[in-house]
Amino acid sequence: MTVASVRVSADDPYDVVIGHHLHDRIPALVGDGVRRAAVLHPPTMLDAAERVAHALTAAGIEPVKVDVPDGEAAKTAQVAARCWSVLGSAGFTRSDAVVGIGGGSTTDLAGFVAATWLRGVRLVTVPTTLLAMVDAAVGGKTGINTPEGKNLVGAFYEPAGVICDLDTLVSLPVPELRSGLAEVVKCGFIADPEILTLVETDPAAALDPAGPVLAELVRRAVQVKATVVSADLRESTSVGTRVGREALNYGHTLGHAIEQHEQYRWRHGEAISTGMVFVAELAHRAGLIDHQLVARHRDLLTGLGLPTTYRADAYEDLRALMAVDKKSRGATLRFVVLHGLARPAILAGPEPELLAAAYAAVSRA
Repeated sequence: MTVASVRVSADDPYDVVIGHHLHDRIPALVGDGVRRAAVLHPPTMLDAAERVAHALTAAGIEPVKVDVPDGEAAKTAQVAARCWSVLGSAGFTRSDAVVGIGGGSTTDLAGFVAATWLRGVRLVTVPTTLLAMVDAAVGGKTGINTPEGKNLVGAFYEPAGVICDLDTLVSLPVPELRSGLAEVVKCGFIADPEILTLVETDPAAALDPAGPVLAELVRRAVQVKATVVSADLRESTSVGTRVGREALNYGHTLGHAIEQHEQYRWRHGEAISTGMVFVAELAHRAGLIDHQLVARHRDLLTGLGLPTTYRADAYEDLRALMAVDKKSRGATLRFVVLHGLARPAILAGPEPELLAAAYAAVSRA
């Protein structure tokens, strides 16, 4: 694959660059006039952080490496405060920058730190997992978690650019690739059915991090997200059954509830996979889609080795967790569903019996 670039038409437009051997492009994105750049990274990304630090030094930019925890443990107020302390001690000004290298948790944290330090400094994200490339690092959502829920504290803050270096996927464990593919498949159902065809034609190729199929899937998924985000930068256009940026939350209402119920022991994509089958069942029971489209969800996700069921005895707990989902309005549950392939919409306030029947269809003992 040659280097591909996807434009995100934000208030300050930026590019998502996809390809191989891209670390040397980071200093240019950090920008002229920047004296220092904080390089936030988990311990597993130390080698990548060293390469970026070397490239920054060669460009006359002083790197300040900041080690942060792996995974969701990075997304806390305590870790953010430690990052602010490092920036303050190093004398960071508004003309300096933050670079986030790692999975979605790292890029979420880096974005939040950049958005809040001196009310905003330049940000470059370097997602190193498939999930982060196609989801967390594109679109300007940043945030941290609280004990009450995931991503409840955050800001919309666009990066100066995003670097998706596909070389980092080669060492990614297969379960992590599968998790990321759930978000790719989501993009297929809500906007680009060619994604579904590519996965169905050769699921093994979709899981090959060095192959051309996964590279094309990344490009297509990023393009879907860029198109949706560009039309609705602040998640503000969903009215009635019409859906804007919230379309990207397809499968996420139940998925986020499962993540919380599992105390994040399930990977994000695993929970979203089950969530997508649930809302497909919900849409079918509401008369919006046919059984064949529901079966396509289940067959495609199962073929990738992703779960499509959850514990039958967890329904009441999950129902309570869904009530505090960001898409809810007061006591009204709202779900992103399909009115047909690549036709997302909002289903608000479904009858309790409908919800229970849809959950029963994805339940296991």
